Amino acid sequence: MTKTTPKNEFKAKLQTRTKQLGVWLAMGNSISAEICAGAGYDFAVIDAEHGASHSSALNSQLQAIAGYQACDELVRAPSSDPVILRQIIDAGARSILVPMVNTPEQATSIVKACRFPPQGERGIGSSRAARWGRYNDYYQRANAELCIMVQIETVLAMDNLEAITNVEGVDGVFIGAADLAASMGYIGRTADPVVLEAVTECVRRITALGKPAGSLIMDTAFAIELMNEGASFIAVTIDSKLLMTSLEKVLVDTKTLMARHLKKQSTL
Repeated sequence: MTKTTPKNEFKAKLQTRTKQLGVWLAMGNSISAEICAGAGYDFAVIDAEHGASHSSALNSQLQAIAGYQACDELVRAPSSDPVILRQIIDAGARSILVPMVNTPEQATSIVKACRFPPQGERGIGSSRAARWGRYNDYYQRANAELCIMVQIETVLAMDNLEAITNVEGVDGVFIGAADLAASMGYIGRTADPVVLEAVTECVRRITALGKPAGSLIMDTAFAIELMNEGASFIAVTIDSKLLMTSLEKVLVDTKTLMARHLKKQSTL
């Protein structure tokens, strides 16, 4: 049975600057992805750059998230390699985030790699993206429904920010605060006021050009501040971080209560 290619709701909301909150998936696990997708976030980012997502893990996570229509999937690619970008899109990712984009030429190459002709160079083939051929209008609608976002993560990228942002086909710009901090000489110090100001400046410059801006910010107060500056999509937590901190907190809290309330055992 043939179907119509669905609308990319995440991209549609980006275009209207609807504020969207997301969760970052670093564990490379479909069960974690499913739990996070059902938690009420607007989007979930499968991290194939630094997370544990190889090709099979990517496929299973996309399938898990697909069961939750209120949560849209994004995939952060491991690199800007055209072959890898096409494989991710063929797997069914409708929104792709490409790291370490430093020049407008690189951004242009990324757009070409992700789009079908005549706007790009993506090859034609039946894949999960087209639901194995069930989307009868996929090749006509794929370019319009695909959301291509690039990451600004270096001082060089900041210098080229306007040129990168203005590349036709770039639908959104994401500021990678951790790598930007390292590039600025503040490695591991993303909360330094100099780094926070640089991230804020990027958001202002991107939105001034009429493009959506986003980031991964786990400081709630700063995330809200960036939203007030114009950012429209921010991931506010990471699955692995949540699991780690929650496990440690439960253990510490339980031991504290045990120390207060358990009767001391006498020894013979």
